[in-house]
Amino acid sequence: MEKPVQISRINLEKIRKMEVINMPQNKGPFYMTTAIAYTSGKPHIGNTYEIVLADSIARFRRQEGYDVFFQTGTDEHGQKIELKAEEAGVTPKEFVDKTSAEIKRIWDLMDTSYDKFIRTTDDYHEKQVQKIFKKLYDQGDIYKGAYEGMYCTPCESFWTESQLVDGKCPDCGREVKPAKEEAYFFKMSKYANRLIEHINTHPEFIQPVSRKNEMMNNFLLPGLQDLCVSRTSFKWGIPVDFDDKHVVYVWLDALTNYITGIGYDADGNSSEQYKKFWPADLHLIGKDIIRFHTIYWPIFLMALGEPLPKQVFGHPWLLQNDGKMSKSKGNVIYADDLVDMFGVDAVRYFVLHEMPFENDGVISWELLVERMNSDLANTLGNLVNRTIAMSNKYFGGVVNKTGVTSEGAGVDENGASLDFDADLKAVVTATRDKVQEKMSTLHVADAMTEVFSLFKRCNKYIDETMPWALAKDESKKERLEEVLYNLVESITIGANLLKSFMPNTTESILKQLYPAAPSEGERDFDDLDKFGLRKSGENVTDKPEILFARLDINVVMEEVEKLQEAQRKANGAVEYPVVEKKPEITFEDFEKIQIQVGEVLKCEPVKKAKKLLCSQIRVGDEVRQIVSGISQYYKPEEMVGKKVAVVTNLAPRKICGVESQGMILAAMDDKDNLSVMTVDKDIIAGSEIG
Repeated sequence: MEKPVQISRINLEKIRKMEVINMPQNKGPFYMTTAIAYTSGKPHIGNTYEIVLADSIARFRRQEGYDVFFQTGTDEHGQKIELKAEEAGVTPKEFVDKTSAEIKRIWDLMDTSYDKFIRTTDDYHEKQVQKIFKKLYDQGDIYKGAYEGMYCTPCESFWTESQLVDGKCPDCGREVKPAKEEAYFFKMSKYANRLIEHINTHPEFIQPVSRKNEMMNNFLLPGLQDLCVSRTSFKWGIPVDFDDKHVVYVWLDALTNYITGIGYDADGNSSEQYKKFWPADLHLIGKDIIRFHTIYWPIFLMALGEPLPKQVFGHPWLLQNDGKMSKSKGNVIYADDLVDMFGVDAVRYFVLHEMPFENDGVISWELLVERMNSDLANTLGNLVNRTIAMSNKYFGGVVNKTGVTSEGAGVDENGASLDFDADLKAVVTATRDKVQEKMSTLHVADAMTEVFSLFKRCNKYIDETMPWALAKDESKKERLEEVLYNLVESITIGANLLKSFMPNTTESILKQLYPAAPSEGERDFDDLDKFGLRKSGENVTDKPEILFARLDINVVMEEVEKLQEAQRKANGAVEYPVVEKKPEITFEDFEKIQIQVGEVLKCEPVKKAKKLLCSQIRVGDEVRQIVSGISQYYKPEEMVGKKVAVVTNLAPRKICGVESQGMILAAMDDKDNLSVMTVDKDIIAGSEIG
């Protein structure tokens, strides 16, 4: 498959130099973080979305003039890691070293401009966590006790029976197991009222508002229970230095990275960097861990006597539209595969532009191709290419400002202004403030829409002014020059506003519009509402490059199938279905269920119901009518003659208006394969199964 032209990657130092050069007056420090990625495996595109989102915010704040410190990293302790390392036949440290390096590789691949990549196995962090634990213990916020409850290994969380949802972990929905062990506890209730007051008086603290309401109504207002903050059942964690049987609970360990990473010291000797940047301006995290960051973390900080972060934003998830990602299905989407297919900035564009502010977004290969072709290749790429092409064709690449505008052109028959120049300039010069307004509330997708609205207005301007027609009239030469100048200037401003989201694309555009000195195209943020700063008489490139090549969906899907097949082969081990455990029953309970052999005599579809089949089934000396949702797995004629297992003592009920007098038993796996339960010998219909 022919791949799009790959724009050369800017190294981080160069990025920062570019951003510093064009920074307005310093507006003060701005500290932001992501959640630190758990080192249990390679991050998929849903995990990668967060770092790209954070990077776009960090870049934009730099562009506005803030002194940004952007921290990310990896969370590397816990029972889950210990088990994964054991399965892999390596030490936990070897396991996390490899996985952390892979996560960092992906973050770098996506051109994220973080300032620090912290690891919770860093010596400084581990020592400070021990100090923090001891400090909280000495002041009476942590005490020793014993825990007995239900434990979720993937989440590394204890739960009471009342907190479970249908007997499962309320966070991940997976199975929990009874556990009892000696543990240290943190007195959460001591600080609960103080936290409630803070949230009520600082409405910006938890965003979006729906996340705040969830935390208040589901956790804080019902009352907080003391939190288990140590474990003894595994060893891969930071030891409690005054009680070596215990390791620090993963959340007390992980959350403190936000302060240890910038030099916090529990003994009171924190660094100048910490004093400068704390409290954090923004913690950017996934909505699934909002509770830890808006309840546990602020309470830990209160106990330490440190200010709370200014805002915690729980972003939505990026989901796959064809079901849950599974390695055995081969449908897990990874950032590096996407980059190989589409390029870095195309992937950045998609995950930033397609994610709503509050609700989950959807990703698919088909949608990626659609956006690549419509937004990137057509709207942006074609605009830049034909502007440069016309400049070269008509004026040898020289772009002159002549002052011959459309002012005074009047209106058309519908009363619409024909002063196309004024309208274009009004849109272009207003875009910066619109983008800034959207970014101030973290509506990143909407901010990108504003930038692309600018590019769409440029395309409309070409249709309005018709440069090809102007070129045929020598008397309109200066007017044509002005039109092309306006286009180049508009694209320059748009490219500068695009820099936070698609930095490589901005670089490529400016290289083509300002080939002699691309830095001349880099504008101070405060000047992005001004039109006409490009010097007259400068050239555009005579060797334009295609920013984004159109892709054939059929060719892309062929490549995708190869990727998925390789994934399936690499994960050839059987992936057993995850079955929700039901409450234990007694033998007496089971005896209440009557299962008999039934012979299917007749089967036909249920009208106006796509999934249902209606079967006439002989059970002993009677014929039962049973409705089953199996039409996508069996044709009616395939059912006839089968001897199936039938629950016969269910109360009759109507399904889509048809009475069903029992239930056919069937099995279904995680791959949506279904098989009705049959007997493998010629057993007489009506015989009891049990």
